[in-house]
Amino acid sequence: MIGSIQHLFHFLFNVQGLIQWGGTLLVCGIVFIETGFFVGFFLPGDSLLVTAGVFAATGNLKLAELLLLVPLCAIAGDQVGYWIGRKAGRALYRREDSLIFRKRHLERAHQFYEKYGGKTVILARFVPIVRTFCPPVAGAAMMPYGRYVAYDVAGGFVWVGSMILGGYFLGSMIPDIGDRIHYVIGAVILLSLLPPIISVLRAKFGRAQKLSGPVPAVPSERK
Repeated sequence: MIGSIQHLFHFLFNVQGLIQWGGTLLVCGIVFIETGFFVGFFLPGDSLLVTAGVFAATGNLKLAELLLLVPLCAIAGDQVGYWIGRKAGRALYRREDSLIFRKRHLERAHQFYEKYGGKTVILARFVPIVRTFCPPVAGAAMMPYGRYVAYDVAGGFVWVGSMILGGYFLGSMIPDIGDRIHYVIGAVILLSLLPPIISVLRAKFGRAQKLSGPVPAVPSERK
């Protein structure tokens, strides 16, 4: 059982192997699941898209298909997440943790939404985990659907387009990049993890400052 789970995770995080095996359709499927269902929070997102762009540059995938189909799947996935949140409402926040659901991820996305408002739908695309839990948060908050769709369409095309085109131009400029693709994937994963790491550090620093309180002034000696 444990061996099967390890094999599954190895398969899912072998981004290069995934694309070679499933092509554009598999990229579309993974993006749809990552953005539409709670189970998708651990799936590769940014690294998958950048690698797909590199593969398009080397002629293994068609760039036009990626730029058209993948954003549509990202938008469709978000619609599923939005309506899950809209129907479940506040009950989402009372749900217990499970294999495919983590309340702390939902609360983090909620804080992100409270801070940035409607712009969260676009900004969350570039933050792992938050992009999975942002749509149900927006739905639970009863964000007007027309406004949500406008932000979602913009965010879907900007996120997918920037990642795929970034990989495409990288693949076009660097000869034999396929032999170094693991370095590209590692760099993208590191960059995608920076925003949540910075957010966590800021939150911890802020709590530490509140707990310590203001430093009392030292009275000056009178002569």
